[in-house]
Amino acid sequence: NFIRYKYYQNMKKANKKINAVIVIIGNEILSGRTQDVNVGTISKWLNSLGVKLEEVRVIPDIEASIVKTINEVRKKFDYVFTTGGIGPTHDDITSKSIAKAFNLSYGYHEEAYKILEKYYGPKKFNDGRKKMAMLPRKALLIYNPSSTAPGFIVDNVYSLPGVPSILKSMLGGLNNKIVGGKKIFSETLNLRTVESEIARSLEKVQNKFNNAEIGSYPFFKKGKIGVSVVIRSTEKILIKKCGKEIKNFVKKKSIKIL
Repeated sequence: NFIRYKYYQNMKKANKKINAVIVIIGNEILSGRTQDVNVGTISKWLNSLGVKLEEVRVIPDIEASIVKTINEVRKKFDYVFTTGGIGPTHDDITSKSIAKAFNLSYGYHEEAYKILEKYYGPKKFNDGRKKMAMLPRKALLIYNPSSTAPGFIVDNVYSLPGVPSILKSMLGGLNNKIVGGKKIFSETLNLRTVESEIARSLEKVQNKFNNAEIGSYPFFKKGKIGVSVVIRSTEKILIKKCGKEIKNFVKKKSIKIL
């Protein structure tokens, strides 16, 4: 009975869907001055680890807003990723706000301080750069191979910089810290059609395969309209079966696959 219990517990754990949310922090995103590209980078990385990104929020550089949002999402999602607001300027308040959300003391993080001081040298380690070493005291560091300034982890909240190239370089170091479920696979069919032409047929396929997720996304390329149909699932065989059914009705409707 014990062995059977452990088996079902392990199966339950293996099949559990692990989810995540990204909280983008920054007035520059909300104002339109900067276009976010980090969501796509993080989402693809999470898919490879078997973690499903279920929500994205964009909030301003306001302490009360950050604290409220973090306290809400950290209870709702397995993983929370924040981007932006951990730099050297006055409006970089993510670190301080997350410390407040967890009711942790905030100040110079000994390890982060040493890393930054060594990188810049005592003479160039000015107040702005020292600010990047101010973190929630109990935070674990996310190492930065690009510009040295670390991100940090508090419980299930992972705080990363907003600069896309730096953020991307830091994700690899988190691979062994993220416990995901089954890897999420996907296949895309690009069709020369409009959504209204395939909506009912896609719905029938979706209803038949509940463990697959089918989405349709219009696009406009070279003066012509099309639809990208994306099939996502943790089971490759399920994607293959869905794809076959979609290709069957596409053929009957004489729709061109690009």
